[in-house]
Amino acid sequence: MKARSKMDKLDYYDILGVSKNAEEHEIKKAYKRLAMKFHPDRNPGNHAEAERKFKEIKEAYEVLTDTQKRAAYDQYGHAAFENSNSTNSASADFSDIFGDVFGDIFGSGRRQQSNSSSDLCYKIDITLEEAVRGVIREIRVPSLEDCDICNGSCTKPGTSVLTCSTCRGKGQVQMRQSFFVVQQTCPSCHGQGKIIKYPCNKCQGNGQIEKLKTLSVKIPAGVDTGDRIRLYNKRKKGRGDIYVEIQVLKHTIFDREDNNLFCEVPINFSKAALGGEIEVPTLNGRVKLKLPPETQTGKLFRMRGKGIKSIRNGKQGDLLCRVVVETPVKLNEQQKKLLYDLEKSFCSYCGIKNIPRYKSFIERVKNFFDNLK
Repeated sequence: MKARSKMDKLDYYDILGVSKNAEEHEIKKAYKRLAMKFHPDRNPGNHAEAERKFKEIKEAYEVLTDTQKRAAYDQYGHAAFENSNSTNSASADFSDIFGDVFGDIFGSGRRQQSNSSSDLCYKIDITLEEAVRGVIREIRVPSLEDCDICNGSCTKPGTSVLTCSTCRGKGQVQMRQSFFVVQQTCPSCHGQGKIIKYPCNKCQGNGQIEKLKTLSVKIPAGVDTGDRIRLYNKRKKGRGDIYVEIQVLKHTIFDREDNNLFCEVPINFSKAALGGEIEVPTLNGRVKLKLPPETQTGKLFRMRGKGIKSIRNGKQGDLLCRVVVETPVKLNEQQKKLLYDLEKSFCSYCGIKNIPRYKSFIERVKNFFDNLK
């Protein structure tokens, strides 16, 4: 489909399906719903069109959730951004968007950066079992609360905040760029519209002080090391998020790779030679695994659906069991005699067929020395 020109661009409010006086939480809700619907990974049969629509949604979201961009757009429409780099939807990072959509948890194989200096990253260790089933953890984090001296007014008791004379309390000033007049943040009050002449001594004019508070973090089933959970607006009133980064601890039995689990299962020589059933562990209890006769050490057996359920696509991983033939130790005299007799039978002319890799090795060694002559 031919891409739209700037003159053909749809109204950002229409793209997200919200009214022009919609609040930020309404815009975020609409964005998540549409982003999930049009994510290219969820539309493999119409990838190009879905990608175009997805970027369009992302661009609208970025403008309408930014106070300054939204004010400029409301006044001048798309023309407000024609001579600037205010929007860059053409290079949208789908992995970041994917994370925003699905429960505010994401992990794209690289470290994500917080979007604001007021954001906070908190690392938490969990077991593999907790990662598979999900868990609720409590964390204590620093939070910014209203100052108890100035009650958030930022100014000393008995004094008042002054209206900024530069912008007359609007927080914005108009600047001419080319043929357009664009609103920018007031340089005097930094967009606050007010000037604090006598700042509060306790909060230093910030209006807030740092306190510790306890938060319950719901960690969903299927997370892995490096995944991060975003807690919206928990750092400061109205802005600032907390990112909880997951670290899954090493397990005593299983190794994890994506949604598959690996474990090593030792077996004795007789079981490897004759075959039979053995018990192997899974995250949901023991299960039976049937070994064929003549199983070699290192053989990998796949048990489908015994791995971890993906948090992103719901697919169930597998359990891969690697059997290792263990050499017996602390043998008694009877066991030693039996093994001596068995070893003699293997080394006889007729018995060498029972150990094909050994036979092949002997032949290669013989050829090697014959060629040296």
